[in-house]
Amino acid sequence: MSLKIHALPAGVIRDFPVSAVQYQRGFGVTHDTPMIMFVITGGEFPIVVDSGTPEPEFVRKHHGYDFERAPSEHPRESLRNIGVSPADVGLVIHTHLHWDHCGNNDLFDNAHFVVQQAELHFAVDPLEPARRAFENTEEIAPTWSPMLNRFRTVSGDAAVAPGVSLISLPGHTPGSQGVLVETDTGKHLIAGDTIDTRANWEGDSRSAHIPSGSFVNLSDYMASFAKIETLDAVVVPSHDPEVLEKGVFG
Repeated sequence: MSLKIHALPAGVIRDFPVSAVQYQRGFGVTHDTPMIMFVITGGEFPIVVDSGTPEPEFVRKHHGYDFERAPSEHPRESLRNIGVSPADVGLVIHTHLHWDHCGNNDLFDNAHFVVQQAELHFAVDPLEPARRAFENTEEIAPTWSPMLNRFRTVSGDAAVAPGVSLISLPGHTPGSQGVLVETDTGKHLIAGDTIDTRANWEGDSRSAHIPSGSFVNLSDYMASFAKIETLDAVVVPSHDPEVLEKGVFG
């Protein structure tokens, strides 16, 4: 078995605030933020980590972001480019249930979906300030809700396939998690929005690591950073253009 992680483009949000991904930094500064869907190949079946962002028109209407996605970046096409059919995907892992990470679950008719139990419980009835991020408002329901019968939950760290484990990383959301993948070149952690960009992990003169600008519990977040330090893994951020430039890990 030789596992590989493929980082696939799923569109880009133009002029996204830096302060939204770096806590108390970058006020008034914007950058283009890529959306990324990850696919783990080399096992019994392909595993998708985060199914990407909904259609651009939906994003503009309900979230107000300038989201662009070329036809070639639709998750179906991105999968085709690496020789994967959605029907072959046996498992979809969600690092968390924010709208930009679970917008294409309907592609995967034969997959089960795995989240932390704490994440699913919160997403079903979020606190009011978090409702739009979870697409749980008077106007819209979560795009994943029609597949709820195929959701499975875990509590804490768990192995889900040979060489693939879930690592509980609460803070950004109550049930944020990473995906630890054992590859031929060592362990890699798909970190979700616990680590949006390389800058979050590398830190600066003020802090060894920089939380996202969006979180529910800062104490949990800092503990999750400390936990990642013990994993001896290459960290793969969720919204960093360098991740797409590299393309394949392991």
